Amino acid sequence: MAAATGAATTVELDGVSLELFTGGSGPPLLVLHDYEYLNAWQPFLAALAADYRVLVPSHPGFGRSSLPPTFDAIDDLAYFYLDLLRAQADPPVRVLGLGFGGWIAAEMATRCTHHIARLVLVDAVGIKVSDPTTRDIVDHFVIGPEEYLRLSWHDPALGTARHKLAGLGELTDEELVTLLRNRQSTALYGWKPFLHNPKLRSWLRRIDVPTLVLWGESDRIVTPAYGRVWADAIPGARFVTLPAAGHYPYLEQPEAFVAAVAAFLAAGAPTAPSAAH
Repeated sequence: MAAATGAATTVELDGVSLELFTGGSGPPLLVLHDYEYLNAWQPFLAALAADYRVLVPSHPGFGRSSLPPTFDAIDDLAYFYLDLLRAQADPPVRVLGLGFGGWIAAEMATRCTHHIARLVLVDAVGIKVSDPTTRDIVDHFVIGPEEYLRLSWHDPALGTARHKLAGLGELTDEELVTLLRNRQSTALYGWKPFLHNPKLRSWLRRIDVPTLVLWGESDRIVTPAYGRVWADAIPGARFVTLPAAGHYPYLEQPEAFVAAVAAFLAAGAPTAPSAAH
């Protein structure tokens, strides 16, 4: 019997027991989640599932996905997900990368785009834009959950209601353990250098599929200026910002987010309330 829309299943790939949320029908859309995020079937995913077969894995080491002993770098995730794309019955696949997932998606696309139709990077970490002594990405490991919400949400009060964070609000034991495991895996893949690949920016020129770089205007984890560098480094990429949204625009402004992503995926022309670059 097929799983219900948005239900989590487990698939085996490359020695990984992968937690995978799925829903909808149509062309495949792979959604790669962020850190400081409890992966689940969210309203924005249900909206995208109206037109796409949405695949939402929990990264190896996150959620209920296993962590192979050989995985310890972002490269491992990039190659793993390229294998996942290749295993799809109906490639090419549209890829939507959120934050940390945007970093993974970009690493995938610099290596091979044979199975990627379009690419969307949302408030992505992963590149170095300033000098070696200037921090580009806020270190979420050294700040508390209230400060994290202040920096990552346009409206921190809304973030308190919608965003599950360790040390904030009512969490089940299972949710807390999952969030802490996610943090541990984030550190494994991205501790040093912190959440970026120093060489990635120079290789973004290899991305040869239509790309949208979508950013929350109020993101203070990685600012819109950081996002513009992403767009400028990818040939033909468009840069669009979403008003009244921070680092998690898909949680804070889901309708505007889905409208921008859906327009780009369908026609390659981003639609958003602000001007495109």
